[in-house]
Amino acid sequence: MKRLLAALLATGFFSGPGWAQDGGVWLQVEARPTLSQAEARARAYAGRFDAVSGYALGSGWYGIALGPYDPDEARRLLGELKAAGAIPGDAFVADGTQYRSRFWPVGARGDAPGRASAATAPDGAAAPETEATVAPAPSELPAPAAPRETLAEARASEARLDRAAREQLQVALRWAGVYDAAIDGAFGAGTRAAMAEWQRQNGFEATGVLSSSQRAALIDAYEAVLDGLGLELVSDDQAGIAVEMPTALVARGEVRPPFVHYDATGDLDAQVLLISQSGGAKRLAGLYEIMQTLEIVPPEGPRGLDARSFVIEGADANHVTHVEAAVIDGAIKGFALIWPAGDEGRRQRLLSRMQASFAARPGVLEPAAVPADEAQSIDLVAGLELRRPLRERAGVFVDEAGTVATAAEAVAGCGDVAIDGLRGASVEMADAASGLALLRPAAPLAPRGIATFQTGVPRIGDKVAVAGFPYGGALSLATTTFGRLADIRGPGGEEDLKRLELKTQPGDVGGPVLDMGGAVLGLLLPGDRQEDRVLPDDVALVLESETLLDALDAAGIEAKRSEARVEDTVQAVARRAGEMTALVSCWE
Repeated sequence: MKRLLAALLATGFFSGPGWAQDGGVWLQVEARPTLSQAEARARAYAGRFDAVSGYALGSGWYGIALGPYDPDEARRLLGELKAAGAIPGDAFVADGTQYRSRFWPVGARGDAPGRASAATAPDGAAAPETEATVAPAPSELPAPAAPRETLAEARASEARLDRAAREQLQVALRWAGVYDAAIDGAFGAGTRAAMAEWQRQNGFEATGVLSSSQRAALIDAYEAVLDGLGLELVSDDQAGIAVEMPTALVARGEVRPPFVHYDATGDLDAQVLLISQSGGAKRLAGLYEIMQTLEIVPPEGPRGLDARSFVIEGADANHVTHVEAAVIDGAIKGFALIWPAGDEGRRQRLLSRMQASFAARPGVLEPAAVPADEAQSIDLVAGLELRRPLRERAGVFVDEAGTVATAAEAVAGCGDVAIDGLRGASVEMADAASGLALLRPAAPLAPRGIATFQTGVPRIGDKVAVAGFPYGGALSLATTTFGRLADIRGPGGEEDLKRLELKTQPGDVGGPVLDMGGAVLGLLLPGDRQEDRVLPDDVALVLESETLLDALDAAGIEAKRSEARVEDTVQAVARRAGEMTALVSCWE
């Protein structure tokens, strides 16, 4: 390896024609979770290589890179240096787009690649020589390392480890992703295989027995993940909670029961919420449901609730969120950790420390202790934004199991569909031609009311009602709007449509249109159903009941029918409409 490095240095490879002034690439050799570690590693590389740079990568990580080089020469150099063991086996060619501010060489401008060349000063003049950029002569290379520990010596030093040290090694191997068995301090076949895999991944001979220096490197890497977080035990007397927190990254913010907010203080988009409120199992279940509606809790991920506790995890491209709470001495106590995606090693270590240190103490947040302010909003829960669906429409319950008929537009392009807030509904049928869709709930529902369909022919000019959700899910019951039947055919003479004189809102689409006896005449369709025709604001189209009944028959659903013409009060029709109308929510 030294001969290869000396040869490359002697030929000026790292500072001569091999450098690419424009359009070059880098060899990223390492990434470290703290600036101090990254500077130390950059200094070590600068003792062997010229052209060492360090850049912030985002999410709290820092990268050490060699270059820039011509792309072809970079790929050749990458293979040679890996083969010689001069750089880690997971080093790779990087185009520099991920690099942010520059931290190495010390005193260098904080320019990202492309803004200032690594081989020139910012004004185009030759870069001044520094200790970090001058290649040492072969005679100045570091002295040879001490002789490696033999396998017998490694076994002997391992035998002197106590149980706690052996268990710590297993924990570190598990953190490194190579061990998934019990933490018992017994180095059996599973532990030996994990050690061998760790050695392979880190460029060592896979003996299955870690040498003293390898054990130190593994433990140092395990502990280094938490460097720079400022972990301290924080006791929040108002919440009645003590827990270790990354105080270098978050600081106490506003109190909005049931949460105390600890918000990010720097570039790392991290947040901790302490959860504290009085209550038992029933209130815990309510909190469990509310937490899953918050924007900070991605919908994808495992979660579970029992009588005394719950755990929620959610992950998307930006964040990973962990929430846990339990009933403790008549109060609900817990925490939420919101952490940037792509930093799983630190997140898992921090989470385990928070879980191990969490303690409930006297005190609980009470809503009355915090005055109301102008920041209150129906879209917020305790200062946190609610997750909103793509769209919210109406539908009508057609059987006792909770099957819903709605407009096809309501469910177009949805990743998930909810009926009255219950997600996971399946789209049994969606017909773009008629504009009708049928939904089945994820679990059987118990609707307050079921539609009865009018099979008689209504009279033009009859008073009608439309039930829907013009305000989305802000109201728990459907709103009823009254108007007139303008025609028993569509504007173009369509037999399957009716035309209303009625002003509707998008949230009414898919809702039932009723006569004044409470029987369903059809479903409200969107006003822009036909691309080349825009209806006036006071005109609405209805998919008539006969088409709905044909679809229900085809689906094996026996719908209620009536030919009776009954005249009831506005209040009675509105009550009947509210009972049979479902909120249909479309989610990504």
